[in-house]
Amino acid sequence: MTRPDPSDLGRADSWEGVRAVVAGFGASGAAAVDNLLHLGAEVHAVAESVNPKILERVELLEVLGARIDVHEGATSVLPEDTDVLVVSPGFRPDAPIILAARERGVPVWGEVELAWRLRDPEHPAPWLCVTGTNGKTTTVQMLDSILRAAGLRSVAAGNVGLPLTEAVMDPEPYDVIAVELSSFQLHYTDTVAAESAVVLNVAEDHLDWYDGPAGSEVDPMVGYAHDKGRIYQGVERACVYNAADPETERLVREADVVEGARAIGFTLGVPGPGMVGVVDDILVDRAFIEQRTTSAAELCTFEDLASTAPHFIANALAAAALARAHGVSQSAVRDGLRAFQPDGHRIAVVAEHAGITWVDDSKATNPHAAASSLAAFAPVVWVAGGLAKGARFDDLVRQLGDRLRGVVLIGRDRGIIADALSRHAPDVPVIDVDTDETGVVAGDDRMRRVVAAAATLAQVGDTVLLAPGCASMDQFADYAARGDAFAAAVTGYVEEH
Repeated sequence: MTRPDPSDLGRADSWEGVRAVVAGFGASGAAAVDNLLHLGAEVHAVAESVNPKILERVELLEVLGARIDVHEGATSVLPEDTDVLVVSPGFRPDAPIILAARERGVPVWGEVELAWRLRDPEHPAPWLCVTGTNGKTTTVQMLDSILRAAGLRSVAAGNVGLPLTEAVMDPEPYDVIAVELSSFQLHYTDTVAAESAVVLNVAEDHLDWYDGPAGSEVDPMVGYAHDKGRIYQGVERACVYNAADPETERLVREADVVEGARAIGFTLGVPGPGMVGVVDDILVDRAFIEQRTTSAAELCTFEDLASTAPHFIANALAAAALARAHGVSQSAVRDGLRAFQPDGHRIAVVAEHAGITWVDDSKATNPHAAASSLAAFAPVVWVAGGLAKGARFDDLVRQLGDRLRGVVLIGRDRGIIADALSRHAPDVPVIDVDTDETGVVAGDDRMRRVVAAAATLAQVGDTVLLAPGCASMDQFADYAARGDAFAAAVTGYVEEH
């Protein structure tokens, strides 16, 4: 008997006889397994390791009929008779299991692509999609807050919040879904078509993921930007772009969209017709009002926002543009932004003591994010370093070096930052706390030394800013653990002084 082709199936079809392999067993992988089982597919999940938080769920899914293999090498081989491979976004395109699927003609989907195919045909909630090197999570959460303020049943999903398969399979349909998508997730999409979408910015990040084979001359930024641009494909209403980032506008121009879809720019300056932007201390709309050629409509004031950092305002404008494209009122934009408070470790003031402000922006995990954070403060003692992921820091130091009182370096790739500082800001004092005569500093003592070193550099009126510009996994479980360690060390320092 011929097995059904999963590419022809949706939520209303029986998936009985389909042999699905799910590679990776994080939150999105577990959700994919769960919903494929619900549809009647035979599911084989493979992973090298499992998050302890979902071990109980693994056991439940095995009871429901999934075969789950978790061991070293489990994701290296594609099982025979696989009809579809659903991969975690962490898998590079040259991973053996993906190469095997391509060679055999087996469809390769991400959980995002699976979710799009499983939308309820009777109530297909539109997706408002956000990507970019930085600001994705904040923008999506702002957007969700605005949509809820408008009385819509909304949820933040995708790379933040609820896995998308869970969102689309909810028995009570959502009115609209605010979707955060990483470049990795977008790489494994084919048919996703957002109602409206935004690329907030495109800067160096995750270039190690996009590196070609050894000796390849392929520019990893080309692949990275291409995947970001996938978010605009098939857009129905609005392609929102950053007027300060020409690459985002280029991606809009190259996108194949539904006829009638509009290009909407956002700017921190005074907006032209067809844009949203800022006039004095007011966020305004000149895109979604009838008199946009001659006037602007107020959306909210700076006082309505949790922060007036430039990148925070830019995120608010992007969220407002997506919401307005969906038909949300000006007052709902204001109320949603007024109610929004960012998650921890995003430009969070930890302490103000002896004339010095200590700020935790551990979420700044690449140079572009660190630059945005540095631009909001001056003078700054900058705490930086970690895993650079192939990124460089020359542009950041060249542009913002004059704001630096000093720099404290940590992490494996701190030498990359030190080299950029020596080339472009040689007079800025630098303290490396990760090495001394005895070698590497261990454990919690690292952040205590960071704070003590920063205190020797800071003067009254300065900001000590943890904006590492790098990932954290060389020394911490994640960026939150890094931020927590910094905050605890600052608190201890303040109590002692």
